[in-house]
This record gives sequence, C-alpha cells and structure tokens, in this order.
Amino acid sequence: MSKLYFSYAAMNAGKSTVLLQASYNYIERGMRTLLFTSSLYAEPSAAKASWGKITSRIGIDARAELYGRDHDLHAWIAREHRKKKVSCVFVDEAQFLTRDQVWQLARVADRLGIPVLCYGLRTDFQGKLFEGSAELLAIADNLREIRTICHCGRKATMVVRRTPDGKALTTGAQVGIEKGMYLSLCRLHWEEETGSWQKPKSAKAARKQRPAAKASLRLAAANTRRPPRRAKR
Repeated sequence: MSKLYFSYAAMNAGKSTVLLQASYNYIERGMRTLLFTSSLYAEPSAAKASWGKITSRIGIDARAELYGRDHDLHAWIAREHRKKKVSCVFVDEAQFLTRDQVWQLARVADRLGIPVLCYGLRTDFQGKLFEGSAELLAIADNLREIRTICHCGRKATMVVRRTPDGKALTTGAQVGIEKGMYLSLCRLHWEEETGSWQKPKSAKAARKQRPAAKASLRLAAANTRRPPRRAKR
C-alpha cells in the first residue's frame, strides 16, 4: 500500500539532498518520478516562470514542477500518470502546501497507489507551524526527522531569521525565501537569540538586594507606633 511521507527538519539539514538521492534511485531503475517545489522558487530564466529547480547545498539539482496555492495536485498527478506511469512523487518546500493540497497528496497515495514523499520545515522563525507542515504532521502515514545541529552541538529544531546586520527578527511575514537570512538553532539558543527567555538575576545580585530589604523593614518597624504601657497598680 502506498503511503504519504513527511520528512521535516530545520534549515540546512540536507532535506533537498535526501530528496534528490531518493528520486535518483527510482530513475536509475528506469522508473519515472515527479518532482514538485513551491512557485516561490521559480527559476528567473524560465519562460513565464513555468518550472523550478530543487537545489542541494552540495551542488546537485533537478528540474521540478512548480505548484501554487490554487493547484489541484491530485488532478495534476493523475493526468501525468495517465500519460505515463508515475512511480513516486516528491514534494520539496512542503511547508508551503495548503491543507487541501496535503489531502490531495494523501489521495494520490490512497487512490492512485503512488507513494508521495514530502520534505520541508516544521516551524517558522517565530516557532509556529506552517500550514502545510501542520496538516502533514496530522495525517501523514510516516514522519521522519532529518537532523542538523546547533552551534553548541545540540540538535537544532528551531529557525531564527536575521537582518543583514545579524539582529534576530521576531515579527514579520511568515514567508521569506532568502535562505541566507536563516540560522538553525537548538530550542535553548533560539529562546536566547529571539529574547523569548529573560535571564534570571544572578545569586550575587540577589544577595545585594537583601540588605536593602532588611533596612526597609527595620525602618518600617521604627515608625510603627507602639501602644502606651499600662501603669501598675
């Protein structure tokens, strides 16, 4: 039975490399694959931006069909499958899928019998799920985390977006396709980078505050009027 797969990771974890290698394994055996990527990644040189390219940081790439938010992916793949058998479908930048498109891909696996492998980010620079990723996490048959590391050596699970001068952004549009502006971090350092976590005061600073607190209590006690003593009979 064919399945819907979702492989997710932070930036620069090698998602595209894994996708291209898996597609090549099919092609090497004489099978046809369909590759899709978001229309946000249209090749500038392509006529009317009708095709895109999936590119890996290690220098390999492959031509891909471009999908937008209005495309019916089930109908598209079914049409291609009627022309010539499709053995597997690969979707890069799957975080940009709509909820409906995720269900369309699920129907490709369930009703057309074609395995669908999706690759993308899980969360954005604010730590929030993308629409496509949220639906894939909910309904995909198989989930796989592709790991990368933070500068501290821990597993990187979060992404921070930076300005050209290196300042972390905490607001703005969810989608920004310039990959050089992103950095993958572990959750601990993402909180520190974005200012989501306020560092507690040190024990030394806390001790300095204690004498002042005691002094204010003594002053308050001194200003408190005591009731007069009753005379002895």
